[in-house]
Parts: sequence; C-alpha cells; structure tokens
Amino acid sequence: MLDEKGISKAVIARLPRYYRYLGELIDNKVERISSNELSDLMKVTASQIRQDLNNFGGFGQQGYGYNVRYLYSEIGRILGLDQTHNMIIIGAGHLGQALANYVKFEKRGFRIIGIFDIDPNLKGHTVREVKIQMLSELPDFLKNHKVDMATLTIPKNSAREVADMLVANGVKAIWNFAHIDLNLVLPKDVIVENVHLSESLMCLSYNLTHARREHKDC
Repeated sequence: MLDEKGISKAVIARLPRYYRYLGELIDNKVERISSNELSDLMKVTASQIRQDLNNFGGFGQQGYGYNVRYLYSEIGRILGLDQTHNMIIIGAGHLGQALANYVKFEKRGFRIIGIFDIDPNLKGHTVREVKIQMLSELPDFLKNHKVDMATLTIPKNSAREVADMLVANGVKAIWNFAHIDLNLVLPKDVIVENVHLSESLMCLSYNLTHARREHKDC
C-alpha cells in the first residue's frame, strides 16, 4: 500500500527503526556511517536502506556515507518529531498510566495534556503532574484545548462511542489499544494506528512453537 505521496507503507513503518538506531549511534559519538555499516547493525540490506532513504531525497554522499546527526534530524522531521503534538489519554488504568509515565514521549514532541477515566476514585490523581479527569469532562476539554492525538486504552465496547466523540470535536489522529479496528468504522480523514497487543503475543507464541518443533525434528 502507498500513502498519498506514493511512498510504501512498509517504508514509512521502517523510519522509526532508522531513527532509533541513529539515535543510538549519536549516543555512541558516531559521526558518519555507510549504508553497509548501517545494514550490519539493523540486519536490513544496504540496498533497501538506500532505496528507503531515496524516497525522501537520499541524504548520503558517495564515498562519505551518511552524516549521522543530520540523517537523524531529517528522519525526525519526516516523522513530524520536530513539532509538538498535544495528546490526551482515555483510560487511566495500568496501561494508560504506564503510557503517561513514559518520559520519552515528551522528548519526541508528544505532550500529554489530559488523562480521562470513568472511575471516580481516580479523579484528581496526577500522573506526571497531569490530573486525571472524568470522561464526562472530555467534551468541554476538547472545546477549550487543541488536541492533536488521542490514545485509547479502554474496553472495546466503549471505544467506538468515545472515538465518535473525539472525531466530532475535531480530533484527527487516534492511537488505539482497544480490541477494535477503528479505522474500519471512522471517517477516512481520521488517522488511526491500531495496536493489538494480544496479536503481537500470538505471533510470538507461533514463532516459539515452531522453533520448538524444528528443534525436536533435528
């Protein structure tokens, strides 16, 4: 599949991984790297790396390779990490609070400005200085604050209703941990990233099961 600029979704999905590895190279004081050296680190072919980056201009110089800090900065810009994104979290359970406590979000430009739940026992509690509010307060909050993204860590049976409320109040991006594919039921101009943790765990189970079978057959 391609995005509106004709760039493969698979290429876009690899960009955060490039960004992570380049960040580690910067931490290790590496100033430049060739596509072959990056290939050895990431276990992606050098030609794949060059093809991926050529979608956005290339960034490398023949005989020099890539300036690590410059490439890191450019991929961050492509990913929109040079901007600040106001984000709210719906669902202040264990997962919601864990996400709210993840310090690196702010370093990447994701600013958590609100946390909401239906449990009255959580009202007024703070997570990294952000007060937990009741879900009933969400419509007014959305009218009075610029919210770029919403994270849903709530049960499947309430996710659609909450998502509809978000969309009706102008939220155009949803990071969805509920067990429902919201992109299939929301307007096409709403960007949804579905994260199904159980599916990832089942893939791990499949790979472990088949690795064990192969070991027995040896």
